[in-house]
Parts: sequence; structure tokens; C-alpha cells
Amino acid sequence: MHVGYLHREFGPGKGTFITSLLYFILRTMKNHSSIKVGVFVFLSSLLCHAEGFAQAPGNVPVTVGATTSKGNSRISGAIIDSTLSKGVEFASIALFTMADNKAVDGTVADENGKFSMTKIAPGSYRLLISFIGFKDKTVNNIKVEKGKDVELGNIRLAANVQTLQEVTITGEKSMVEEKVDRLVYNAEKDITSKGGDAADLLRKVPMLSVDLDGNVSLRGSSNIRVLINNKPSTIIASNVADALKQIPADMIKSVEVITSPSAKYDAEGSGGIINIITKKNNLQGLTLNVDSGVGNRGTNLGLNGSYRKGKMGFTLGGFGRAFYNKAESVLDQTTFSGLNASQTHQRSTARDRGLFGQYALGWDYDLGKNQALSAGLRYGTRNFIQKQNLSIDQYSNNVFDATTQRKVDRKDLSGTVDFNVDYIRTFKPQQEWSISTLYSRTGLTNNFNTDLLNESGAVSSQIKNENKNYNSEFTLQTDYQTPIGKNQLIEFGAKGIFRTVNSDYRYLLAGESGNFVLDPNNPAGALNYNQNVGAGYVSYTLTTLKKYTFKLGTRYEYTGIVADLGEKGSVSIPDYGNLVPSINVSKTFGASTLKAAYNRRIQRPGIQQLNPNVNLSNPQSISMGNPALSPELTDNFELGLSTNIKKTYVNVSAFARQTNNSITQIRTTVDTLAGAILTTYDNVGKQQAYGFNVFANVYLTPKWTVNGSLDVLHSYLEGQTTGADGTSVPANNSGWNYGGRIMSQISLKQGWGLQAFGFYRGKEIQLQGNRTGFYMYSLGFKKDFPNKKGSIGFGAENFLGKGVRLTSNLKSEQFNQTGVNQLYNRNFKITFNYSIGKMSFDAPRKKTKSVNNTDVVGGEQK
Repeated sequence: MHVGYLHREFGPGKGTFITSLLYFILRTMKNHSSIKVGVFVFLSSLLCHAEGFAQAPGNVPVTVGATTSKGNSRISGAIIDSTLSKGVEFASIALFTMADNKAVDGTVADENGKFSMTKIAPGSYRLLISFIGFKDKTVNNIKVEKGKDVELGNIRLAANVQTLQEVTITGEKSMVEEKVDRLVYNAEKDITSKGGDAADLLRKVPMLSVDLDGNVSLRGSSNIRVLINNKPSTIIASNVADALKQIPADMIKSVEVITSPSAKYDAEGSGGIINIITKKNNLQGLTLNVDSGVGNRGTNLGLNGSYRKGKMGFTLGGFGRAFYNKAESVLDQTTFSGLNASQTHQRSTARDRGLFGQYALGWDYDLGKNQALSAGLRYGTRNFIQKQNLSIDQYSNNVFDATTQRKVDRKDLSGTVDFNVDYIRTFKPQQEWSISTLYSRTGLTNNFNTDLLNESGAVSSQIKNENKNYNSEFTLQTDYQTPIGKNQLIEFGAKGIFRTVNSDYRYLLAGESGNFVLDPNNPAGALNYNQNVGAGYVSYTLTTLKKYTFKLGTRYEYTGIVADLGEKGSVSIPDYGNLVPSINVSKTFGASTLKAAYNRRIQRPGIQQLNPNVNLSNPQSISMGNPALSPELTDNFELGLSTNIKKTYVNVSAFARQTNNSITQIRTTVDTLAGAILTTYDNVGKQQAYGFNVFANVYLTPKWTVNGSLDVLHSYLEGQTTGADGTSVPANNSGWNYGGRIMSQISLKQGWGLQAFGFYRGKEIQLQGNRTGFYMYSLGFKKDFPNKKGSIGFGAENFLGKGVRLTSNLKSEQFNQTGVNQLYNRNFKITFNYSIGKMSFDAPRKKTKSVNNTDVVGGEQK
């Protein structure tokens, strides 16, 4: 097929899309005689538009849709590359009658370029051969006699140089795409993302909200699961916010938001699933790509390469990012004990330094025409250091008592290793079986060192907290799917996840000799937490002639937990089993799709929520986890409509959810420390939320797009807190939250591009108060080098004013707390990208499947 013609005929992007689609169909449907005619008819309907095939000799229009002729003869041959003298794999062959130019049969060549068509009736025919990157070939006057076979021998195709050049023209892809079960944000089209991290980019994705610390929520729920290329990682399970800082935005191809996961996905993640797809290259040859950026708030450097020869391919990549920031905060607290009140006024200045990196090695091999094997090794590292100057004024019943000064050095370090091996066997289109394995291990160090200063500013004493964690998990998974007839699909599988979490912590005081000794008031402790999950699922999909699609499924997960606190003894956590159904229904009419969904989800606590280590870096604002937490259960309902109105795409969705046994932050006073507040987690009760989201993308001109979204959410929280007398009292809170974003992008002449972005997140409702909203904005442009070999760009973020200001207001019968955080995040950056190497077209690799754990909540950083 003539690629250049399709590009001109259907406009930018559509020709490339159609040829790629045909290429995929030919790949997946080869050697299946039962569907050869269907494929041929589809191909012929497109070939009738192609230059050179639009008309038969004598300007007789091609007739499409004829059935296979009846006979007992065979036509066979081999399609050969005239330059390399090797077979052209998956070339398409069409057979027409010479008399009236009717399509009678079609097929595709095998891996060696050979083809064969059987049951051909006597007559005179012509053969049409086409393939991407080659000139079309016609073989006329093929005479078939009754009972005799025709061997055509080698048919040589000549390379089409001009066509190959035209293939490099990439079609315009929408920034946001709506698929059957997810919304896809195409991050590679985002100019201003370069030089940032994944958290910066996720702020631009519809339905997602990211706070200043990088904590992500989906439609108001922070209990979500984040995957990278459909794979989990123990570092993600430990802390989502920190993990996102490890991923440079430059390496992200797209972000998938799955609000109603089917039974095939793990039941974890009550709010939904976010899948981050990184950039890959599956073509033949050798390439090397350099991504870099320099700014006053962060610097990044990435090197990645790929090599593919024949059936084997390798990828090797390394990405590093350093950031530096400054923040100021004020925290006022009042605690009540009978008629007495203790007040503290805290002032803090902090400088954050971080160095994050990821290094990955990938390997894949096509074992045969229907089998593929792949493996991957990934290492991620985090080195976060914060230096804080903290001043605390203390009052008793509004009478000043004393001022204390502290210098706090905090280190948050980690190293994560992920290793996976995956195998897939394809029997026929949509019928496949796969086995996936994953081993992941993370070592975490979360320490702080505090210098207490006297009135002259000299160090009077020192406190040190050492907290080491080790998380590991092994996963074994198998999946099978097969079509039933032409419009049904059944999927089922099983999975086992074996997790181990260990935490050792201790407090040290500086002794008289200068050595550190154990703090007798804060003894050392440990958490040993073993969690095993066994799961099985079945899913059924039906598509009707009236364009209804039903996807029904159910999943059962059984969780066993054994936990202890070291010398303090075991923690009683019962085993539990959960049946989680899912229902997805869609109806397509014209250019619109209406979808409705229901699913039940579970949310297991993460290590940051379980870890009983007491963080005393700020003695007036203490935090610790709760190892006795149990999972929460959420029922989700969703209704959505997406449509295209001329040059505008609109998606509207409404949702409602209820969560029981909700894991929520709880704050109480500390009896032994006047004015101090302790933050921990508990299963407090229930949460209810409902709202809607509107997203629109408008093409003002073919080169100028504007898109934006509006989020509206109402939350209701109900649970138990501690009253003034120390007993448990009921509490509830409710309110509205509004948010939105807008982005505009313009493609100019000579490779210039311009983009502007703005984001707003409104007030966040918590059980014991709220946090005010904040906004961010950015402006950027880039210039592509000739031949799309690279680009250079400039970006600016929050360049007006003093940065972002965030206020929180919390209260109960025991305390009042008001905090103000000022983040100086004004940023200017220069980005540079360049690619070297050469790739050639080849058949796309067989897809592989991988482990997809979606069942642990991240929790907030302590």
C-alpha cells in the first residue's frame, strides 16, 4: 500500500494510523484461513482509494466484497525484497478477476515471504502485492486451469524511497484520548513537561490532583495505585510522592487513568489506577537519545539507547534528576487540658536537596511466530536531604514560657531493585496465555539528626533517630483469554503475591563522651509484617450488533497477615477474604459513547501508615503509624459521556462512592508533652463522595488547541476522635471542593511551538478540618531541529509573585492548629534533547505481559 498517498488522502496522522493498523492486523491474523477473506475485503476497501489501485486497467472501477471463488486449484509464490533478496514478511496479496476486476481472494505472506491461496476456480486473474516501504506490484494474466496449480515463483518488490521518507511525518495525536476503560493523557505532546518530574506532569492530567508535596488523588481520593509500564514497585508502595520525583517527565510517553478497573486488575486502589507509560522504541537498529535540562529549581540528565537485530532487542537507559528548593512555614497550636491551655508558635525555614535516578535494562526475544519472552532489570535510587532551622515559642495560658531553637537534618534514602521475567503464547487473535513473575526489593533509610541550641546559639544536646526499612515482594501470575464466537471474550487467571516488610528503629542521645547512647524514654522497636495475597478472577465481554459492550467480572482475594513488634510481641490482625465484582457497560451511537460502571475495591494500608516509629523531629508535631490497621472497602459508581462535536472533544462523567472502615489521619494531644499534637492513622468510619468532571479539547485551528477540565466534588467524612476528657467522641465534616486546569498549545512554522498551562486545586476537606487551595501556572516554548533530531526549549513556572502559599486549619475538642506553608517554587529552565542513530521498519514485536500489582496504598510521608 502506498503510505504517502494515504497521508495525502486522509490528512496528517490518519494515513500513518491506517497503515499502522493494517500492519498490526496483518501481523496478528496471518495464517488463519478462516479470516483471510474478511481481512482481504477490509484491505481491498482501502486499496480502492490508493494511488495505483484506485482503478483497474482500462479505468474499470474495482468491485469490493466478492466472495472467494469455488474451485480446486492453488496459486502460490514468494514475495522477495529486490535489494536484500530476502522474503518480505507479512506482505499483503490480493487476487482480482481480469474480466470484471472483482475481488475473489486475499492473503498475507508468512515469515519467509511465502504465500498460498487455495480453492481457486478456473479463469484469468491478476495479483496485487503491497507492503509498507515498497512499491506496489501487479502480476497480470494469471491463467488457472481446472485441477492445476499455479506456482509464480519469486515476486520481487522494489523499495519505495519516497514512501519511507513520508512515513517519518507523524500525525497529530490528541493530547487526551478516551478509550473503552481509561482516559489517556499523551504527555509526549507537552512542551513544558521537560525538565520536571512525574508529579509536575500529573497535575495536568484530567481527574487527577497533586498537592505541593507530590501526593496524588483521583477524584478526591488519595487511595490509588500507581504503576509504571503496568508494573508495580515496592518504592511506589512505600511512598508515591517520593517515587514520582524519581521519574523525569521527559521519559513519560503517556498517563492512563483507570477509574473503573475490571476484575482482571487487583482489587486494591479504592480511587482507581494510574498507569505511567514510559517511552520505548521497538524498531530495528541502534539509537541513542539525550535529554537534559537546567533550571534554578532543578536539573535533569537522561541517556537511553536501544538495539534490535532480528528477533532480539535490548534497551538500556539511565535518568537522573537533582532539585533544590526553599520553603518557609508558620505553625500555631493550642492544646486544652481542663481549664489550662498550652500554646506554641513555630517558625521554620528549610532547604531541600534531592537527587533521584532510575536505571533500567530490558531484553526481549521472539521464541517463535506465536511466542515471546522478555525480562527487565530496574534500579531506582532516592537521596533526599532537608536542612531545617526551627524556632518554637511556648506559652501557658497566653503567658510566654520559653523559646527553643533546633537545627534538624533529615535524610530520606532508598534503593529499589525490580526484576521481571514474562512469557506469552498466542494461539490465534485474542486467544493467548501468559505467565509473569516479578521480584522487587527496596531498602529505605529515614533518619533525622537534631541539634538543640542554647540562647547563644551553641549546641546544648543532640537527638538522633535511625529508621531502616526493607520491603520485598514476589509475584507469580498467569492469565488466559479466548474469544467465544465473533463478539464474546472470556478471561480468567490466578495470582499470588508474597510480601515482607521489616522496620527497625531507635532513638539515640549524645552522651557525655560524645558518643550516642539509646534514649531510655524512647526505646528501640521493630515491625515485622508478612502479607500473602491469593487471587483468582473471571471476566466476560460481550459486544452486540447494536454497539452495546458489556464487560462483567468478579474477583476473589484472600489475604493472610502475620505481624509482630519484635520484643513487644505479635499484633493480632485477622485474615480476610473479599469478593469484588465489576460491571462496565458502554453504548456507541454516532460519534458519542455512553458508559456506566460499578466496581468494589479494597485498600490495604501501606508501610508508611503501618510503621510504628515515632517521628520526633518536631516535638510539637509528632507522627507515627498504626500496625493494627485493617483494609477499607469502597463501592464506586460512574456514568460518563464522550462525544465529538466538529473540532471539539468533550467528556463528561459523574461519580459516587462510599468507603467503609476508612483509613484516615487522626490527630490527638500528647499527655507527656505540653502543646504537642500526635498525627497517626486509624480505621475511623466511612467516607462518602460524589461529583462530576468535565473535560474539553478544542482545535481552534489545525495548529492551535485549547483543552481544560473542571472538577467538582462533595465529600462527607464520619468517624471517631478523642474528646476533651480523653474519651472517644463522634466527629464528621463535609464540604465542596472545586478544581480545574487549562492548557493551550500552538505549533508554529519552522519547528517552533508554544504552550501555556494553569492549574487550581480548591479547599480539601479532612475529618478534623480543611486545607486551603493553591494554584500553579507555566509558560514554555521549544524549537525543533531539522529532521526532528532534537529540540531546545525554555520554560517558566510560577514566575510572578513569591510562589505558592498553603494554609491548613484543624481543630477538635482537644486542640486548634493553624499552619501556613510558603513554597518558593519560581522556576526557569532550559531544556535540550537530541537523538542519534538509525532505525528501520520491521514487523512489530509480539506483545508481552507483565505483573500488574495494584493493591497497596502509598500513605503520606513522615
